[in-house]
Amino acid sequence: MTFVVTTPSFSGPIELLLQLISTHEIDVLDVALGPLVDDFIAVLRDESVTIEVADLSEFLLIASILLEMKSRSLLPGRDANEPDEEFVGWEERDVLLARLLELRTYAALADAFVSLFQRAAQAFPRLRGIDDGFLVTPPDLLAGVTTAVLAGAYLRGIEEKPVPVIRLNHVTVDAVSVAETVVSLCQRLPSMGRLSFRALTEGLGNRIEIIVHFLALLELCKLGLIDLGQGATFGDVHIEWLDAAHALEIGRIDSYEG
Repeated sequence: MTFVVTTPSFSGPIELLLQLISTHEIDVLDVALGPLVDDFIAVLRDESVTIEVADLSEFLLIASILLEMKSRSLLPGRDANEPDEEFVGWEERDVLLARLLELRTYAALADAFVSLFQRAAQAFPRLRGIDDGFLVTPPDLLAGVTTAVLAGAYLRGIEEKPVPVIRLNHVTVDAVSVAETVVSLCQRLPSMGRLSFRALTEGLGNRIEIIVHFLALLELCKLGLIDLGQGATFGDVHIEWLDAAHALEIGRIDSYEG
């Protein structure tokens, strides 16, 4: 719903009245706000007219804007100026700030040029070229290069390169199996009595043989043929062949395969 107002200087929608006052086509002092409010209250009291909340709030907003504009126009002093004039000082301040920043930029650029000129003043260029008696002769990169040398280089470049072959004939691989070591220990340990692992492997010079002997002893211990013990932490491991009754198992150990 658009509320229509009627004044001595204007007749029409209240939104249009606010627009004309804002563009200075109508003086706000020529508009009496009291009759406008009275007419709107009369419409509110009319039960045959239904007014939406949005229309009511819009009228209150426009009426408050008109009341503020008329109050500023009536009050003396600085507020008597037009609404747009109070922003003139702000615009001039922004222009001054922009010019100040521009001047600071030029001042910084001038300081940079002064620094470059001072550094350049410390350099002294050579005023003349190379002496007349000084001759620079570049080396001849093709000296001694003949067609035969070029052909030989070309042949060496296109010849097929030999495939590198890794030869292992100098590497000795000791084939020591745990099964063979188990059989050997079963034949040796009954007659050696109680001894340490260090004494058993004293004559072995290869590390893999020592490892295989240790694994073979673990197999014999698992079969119950020997007893392993260690008196102290990180001490010698002692080996002891069990009673003669277990020696009857040696016949089966001869065919041990792990």
